Amino acid sequence: MIPPLDQPFIARDLLHRAATARRHRHQLFRSQLPAAEAGQARHLDYTNSQVLRRIVAEHGWPTPTLVGGAAVFAAWEIALHADPMADFQRLALKLLVGAVERGEATAQQWAHLHDRCAVNAGDRQLYGTQYRMGQGGPEPAPVQDPEQLDLRRATVGLPPYAQARSTLRRRLGWAPQTEPAPGHGLPDLVAELAGVTA
Repeated sequence: MIPPLDQPFIARDLLHRAATARRHRHQLFRSQLPAAEAGQARHLDYTNSQVLRRIVAEHGWPTPTLVGGAAVFAAWEIALHADPMADFQRLALKLLVGAVERGEATAQQWAHLHDRCAVNAGDRQLYGTQYRMGQGGPEPAPVQDPEQLDLRRATVGLPPYAQARSTLRRRLGWAPQTEPAPGHGLPDLVAELAGVTA
């Protein structure tokens, strides 16, 4: 059961939820979570999505005035990982358009969420921000019209794809040609739970 929202603490709650989920995903990528705990990441994303959905229903998309800039970012991060609630994730994408137009969110955030919604719907992504964990590390989800990828990325302020992928691999500890750590054994589950973004 989701506890009732206490308006003065919305920002703190969003920040705490996003940070906790981020820690779980990081441990999952590093294979530091036992398989039994890996399923908790999915539950955490679902619970966080429910809380964000309630916040949105009561207050609209979180704004810097309501929760501050860091909590706005946390709300976006929760929406990005709201895979268990695809209908809400699509609503968040629509609300993010208005936030970008008002200068309360970035076009890069919108592009990440747009790609995430497309991949979750079984479609090809436009901006190349979504990855799945493969045996050799993060691999991009299918991209629409790959020849124009860097041009599309530039229109929303994203760096060239090769640069973003290299940065992501370093951040996750996957140098080029690096094999998964022994006992990794969870690449498909990691991909499903984490849905790596760059």
